[in-house]
Amino acid sequence: MRLVLLGAPGSGKGTQAEVLKAELGVPHISTGDLLRAAVKAGSPLGLKAKAVMEAGQLVSDDIVLAMLEERLAKPDAAAGFILDGYPRNVAQCEALEALLERIGQPLEIALKLDVPSELIVERIAGRAAAQGRKDDTPETVRERLRVYAEQTEPVAGHFAQIGKLKIVDGVGELAEVSRRIIAALPAQCRNARVNA
Repeated sequence: MRLVLLGAPGSGKGTQAEVLKAELGVPHISTGDLLRAAVKAGSPLGLKAKAVMEAGQLVSDDIVLAMLEERLAKPDAAAGFILDGYPRNVAQCEALEALLERIGQPLEIALKLDVPSELIVERIAGRAAAQGRKDDTPETVRERLRVYAEQTEPVAGHFAQIGKLKIVDGVGELAEVSRRIIAALPAQCRNARVNA
């Protein structure tokens, strides 16, 4: 199962990715985690990324894509993967699709968790209060959602155009949302896991 998990910040992507990882037996790959791990390990790509970040710039798509290619070459990704946090724009979608075609692991589905913005604001503000965090104010969260809508929302449109998008209602109890996600997967993927 090769899938991309989409959704606004606070929609529950990370949590559901972990559930899917256990359910499908494929790795959950977060590009943010990949970047941090490469920098910490001091790998050639990590050193490049570190230099860019220390200069106060965004790590280029080329570096992120190269890290992703390295990660997808590992044996645990042979049966598939769950991508979280990438792609963030249509240009990254196209680069990702070209990479996946080249390595013979074309994307099967993009799942988008649909959660109303005001519920996300409540969720994140509640979590921030519980954790004593001051940076996740309702205003900050609304700004992140605005940036998401402007820059990342078109990714869902791209996947819809090529017939790979499924939208899943992300409101409800964790197990209930997980069941909806599993039900949205292509039948061969669900059956392969049941028969594994």
